[in-house]
Amino acid sequence: MTIRHRVAPLAVALLALAGCAPRLVTPVTDPAHALARARPRAWAAWRDDGDLPSLRAALVQSLTWLETQPPDRPLVFGPRTVTAGHQRAALAGLLAELAGAPGPETLTARILERFEVLRSVGGPDGQVLVTGYYEPVVEAADRPGDGHAVPIFGVPDDLIEVALETFDPRWRGERLAGRREGRRLVPYWTRAEIDAGRLDGRGLELAWARDPVDVFFLEIQGSGTLRLPDGREVRIGHAASNGRPYRAIGRLLIDEREMVPEAVSMQSLRAWLAAHPAERARVLHYNESYVFFRRLDGPPLGNLGVPVTPGRSIATDARLFPSGALAFIRTEQPVRAPDGRIDWRPLARFVLNQDTGGAIRGPGRVDLFWGRGEQAELAAGLMKQPGQLYFLVPR
Repeated sequence: MTIRHRVAPLAVALLALAGCAPRLVTPVTDPAHALARARPRAWAAWRDDGDLPSLRAALVQSLTWLETQPPDRPLVFGPRTVTAGHQRAALAGLLAELAGAPGPETLTARILERFEVLRSVGGPDGQVLVTGYYEPVVEAADRPGDGHAVPIFGVPDDLIEVALETFDPRWRGERLAGRREGRRLVPYWTRAEIDAGRLDGRGLELAWARDPVDVFFLEIQGSGTLRLPDGREVRIGHAASNGRPYRAIGRLLIDEREMVPEAVSMQSLRAWLAAHPAERARVLHYNESYVFFRRLDGPPLGNLGVPVTPGRSIATDARLFPSGALAFIRTEQPVRAPDGRIDWRPLARFVLNQDTGGAIRGPGRVDLFWGRGEQAELAAGLMKQPGQLYFLVPR
């Protein structure tokens, strides 16, 4: 893929859906103001609860990206700016430290020797909203028939994408998409227009799925695996979008008094759509945004063009936070108990900033990639927890 312009990582979208995302009194749009210096007590009890192999893997991917950057490229960490070369040297040094398999306390101590701690200014209360996204598995086929009638489209050749920052640096990270109509650039077709057949007959179909709801949530994730009838699996990822604004279907159902905010999750939305088949198209079409995919040769990629690591890669606002950087998050995660209940347990770990998404805006949002599987789906569907986000800037 890359999922740089993914419509929205799932739980971030669900958050917007539920209308419970924190709102800043004065929106932070300048990266110099997104991070502030942290007090020592903020990191006094840091203990990484993840495994070292995943941290090594995520560090390698950030280093892979940094090696493609000019050494003098500036990376803004709030009140500080470092070069890509400086950042690369610091992360490479940390990777070498991991060869000795340090324990959690030693790991924190060695990181603090090399890095200064800055905290995200977050929302009005200084907290960030921590959500999750994952890699879904969708039943699909190479050709239509036998119940497979929902197209999964590749990128149309008439789709035009514009990076607005090439016209004015104030629009850093913003993009526009549309199509030509004479000499004019006009908005691309909406979800409803595409579902009505605007792209049919152009050979754009990568595959056909059985369930339009599966495809809808696949778009929200930005990547996933197609499981074909013969057992083969094909990974696909975000290639482009129609440029239409993302509109949360959960918000629509709340406004229509069909759901209450605290009950909104991927699981509850799926259940509502299954129970109201006559309303399904209307509700899905409320979100005019549409994602086009491409086939992948390997795992999902983040906006840096490198694989994202389950439990270690985060997505943040690319306009505010430095790409590839080391960070630390504290929040809680859901775990299914043996009796089926959901328990919430603390989560605290070092992560790498390797992705972004169209619904992630401001310093009060962070999305954690969970990979694939039952636990990943559970966390991605339910997480919308308060937490803290810190960035580590090389000394």
